[in-house]
Amino acid sequence: MSLHVIVGAGPVGTATAHHLTAAGEKVRIVTRRGTGPDLPGVERVAADASDADHLTALTDDAAALYNCANPPYHRWPTDWPPLAGALLTAAERTGAVLATVGNLYGYGPVDGPMTEDTPLASTGVKGRVRNRMWADALAAHRAGRARVTEVRGSDYLGAGAVSLPMMLLLPVLAGRRVVLPIDFDAPHTWTYVDDVARTLVAAAADERAWGRAWHVPSAAAVSARHLATRAAALAGAPAPKLTRLPYAGLWLGGLVSPMARELRETAYQFDRPFVMDSRRATETLGITPTPVDDALAATVTALRNAPAGRR
Repeated sequence: MSLHVIVGAGPVGTATAHHLTAAGEKVRIVTRRGTGPDLPGVERVAADASDADHLTALTDDAAALYNCANPPYHRWPTDWPPLAGALLTAAERTGAVLATVGNLYGYGPVDGPMTEDTPLASTGVKGRVRNRMWADALAAHRAGRARVTEVRGSDYLGAGAVSLPMMLLLPVLAGRRVVLPIDFDAPHTWTYVDDVARTLVAAAADERAWGRAWHVPSAAAVSARHLATRAAALAGAPAPKLTRLPYAGLWLGGLVSPMARELRETAYQFDRPFVMDSRRATETLGITPTPVDDALAATVTALRNAPAGRR
C-alpha cells in the first residue's frame, strides 16, 4: 500500500481517488477547502497547493503526485504558473512521480487527427500556459530532477464534468432547445472522466510513460448531434432540437460573461472536425476506451441524480 497525493477534487481528482482506493492504495486529497470524496482510505487536507514547502511536506513518502487541479478559465495566466511550479518543486524534492491532467489546447487549430507528436503550436493564451507547464516539467525530467508524465483528453463525459457536453446534454434531457456556437455535425472526440483517471494512474505507475505525454483512450469521434440524439434516447427524452449560434453571438456574450469570453479562444474546436488519436496509450498502457453509449448512460444518470442547484 502506497500513498498517493491528489491536488484537486473535481471530477478527475474524485475519479482518481476512487480508482486508487479500489486498488487498496492510500490517498491524500489536497484542496483549498479540504473537500473531496468521503471514502475509506482517503484523507482530505485543506491547503494552498501553490505553497511549495507545504505541498512538499504533504507529498513526503508519496509514490505519486497527481495534478488534477483546474483554476477558473479566466485566471489561468495568473493561477497556473505558481501552482504548476509548486507541484513540480514538490515532485523534485520528494521523488514522487508528477502525473498531470492536461488537455488538447496546446496544439491549437489542426488539420487532421491529433497525436502525441502533433506540434504544440497554440498561439492562444490558455494553450501557451499549458505548453509552458509541460515544457518546464519535461526539462526537469530530462535533467534528472523529476519524473513526470501528462495525460491529455478532449471534452469530458461523466459524473461532475463541467464542459460543453453538459451545456449540450442538460437542455436535451429537459426537452429544451439547445443553442450553442458549434457545428453540431462535425466529428468530435469525447473523453470519459473514468478513462482519464485510469490512464493517469497507469502512466504514473509505468516508467515507460515518464517523460512523455499520452492521449487518454477515447471512443471513436462522433458529432454533437449524435451525442444529443443518443442521450435523449437513453433518457427517454424528446428528440433534441439543436440551433447553431453564430460566432457573433458568442462574441457578444463575452461582453457580459467571463466564460463566454474565454470560449472565444477555443471556438475553433467546435466549428470543424476535432479528433484525437489515442491508440498509443491503448497499445502501451493497456487502457481501452469506454464506449460512448456507456459513458453517456453514466453521464445521464449522474445528471439526473445531481442536486437541483448543480444541474
